[in-house]
Amino acid sequence: MRISAHARSIQPSLTLQVAARAAKLRAEGVDVISFGAGEPDFDTPAHIKRAAEAALERGETKYTQVAGTPELREAVAAELSRAHGLRLGVENVIVSVGAKHSLFNLFLALLDPGDEVVIPAPCWVSYPEIVTLVGGTPVILETRAEEGYRIDERRLGEVVSHRTRAIVLCSPSNPTGALYDERTLVGVARVVRERGGPDTFVVTDDIYRRLVYRGEWSSMARVAPELLGRLAFVDGVSKTYAMTGWRIGYCAAPAELIEAMAKLQGQSTTNPASVSQAAALAALTGPQEPVEEMRREFDRRRRTMVSRLREIPDVAVHEPAGAFYAFPDLRAYLGARLPDRDTVIEDDLALAQYVLDQARVAIVPGSGCLAPGFERLSYATSMSNVEEGLRRFATALGALRR
Repeated sequence: MRISAHARSIQPSLTLQVAARAAKLRAEGVDVISFGAGEPDFDTPAHIKRAAEAALERGETKYTQVAGTPELREAVAAELSRAHGLRLGVENVIVSVGAKHSLFNLFLALLDPGDEVVIPAPCWVSYPEIVTLVGGTPVILETRAEEGYRIDERRLGEVVSHRTRAIVLCSPSNPTGALYDERTLVGVARVVRERGGPDTFVVTDDIYRRLVYRGEWSSMARVAPELLGRLAFVDGVSKTYAMTGWRIGYCAAPAELIEAMAKLQGQSTTNPASVSQAAALAALTGPQEPVEEMRREFDRRRRTMVSRLREIPDVAVHEPAGAFYAFPDLRAYLGARLPDRDTVIEDDLALAQYVLDQARVAIVPGSGCLAPGFERLSYATSMSNVEEGLRRFATALGALRR
């Protein structure tokens, strides 16, 4: 069968593949602990579920406006105005089927073939693939663990040019948990002004902005208000409110860009699910105490995971400041041999498969995040799973012959 060049040009999501393998093993009765998917293990807060039930009872099961209900767009505009120090209106907001869909619409509206998008790496697995799929060219900017995954202004200046249509920032980061401080954002803004073209955008993926444990989250809008007409903010309810399956994300940007995104969405998915929009409205306007409760528990698990990883010989890990991932450097274990056989662990994919087979622990290979030799471990799971999974993980690594 002939498959389109578009479909052949991208790679499947490694994180979703890992989650699917873990789910399949569990369905077969295998005791698997998953550090794979970036999905909170908490239930969606009760008041949000009640709002969805009430919407169903009211018969809110029809199409809504393509860009989302006016009530939800107003709530998003108010929330993002508070976060970024802006005065956003509904004309600046579109609601989509998850933050990934918002990013897809955004890049499809921004990019022409050959336009470049600078992506700091390690990065979320989908950024380069989405850019490629819509005809853009990903330009990867290396960041280093020993520098705290900070964006180096000089290196950024070397890759930004008049061809650069966008720079993508994710803070706190998936997969590293790194948090960009104001100094870093000031440097990025300076490069955009001095090296970028007049249409170079900064796209900030803020999906983890309320899951910060060390330091303060900073907004590019507050740091560089002169770039306001060239900023796009992507956010959503999935991580903050444990609503991954509800599929609600949103983007705030100049009205002209939002209008273009809505036109594209109208010819693809139409509106996000009406009941999910009612739930998201309750999330943004209702009690926020559950968010802080989840954040504190994530922090407890974070500290445990980092501590246990650092007890394993030759494992280095930069302490994550936010999100819910640890990203250990396991290059010291590449080239090791499996116990009782001559098979060599050649790369991080083979290491992840070995850990799944030997320890029944699912992890995400760093290669998918453009960081070969690293592995991503999510602590968005119970403390008992964190402790037992890391015990198994350490045992499996200790059994390798190096």
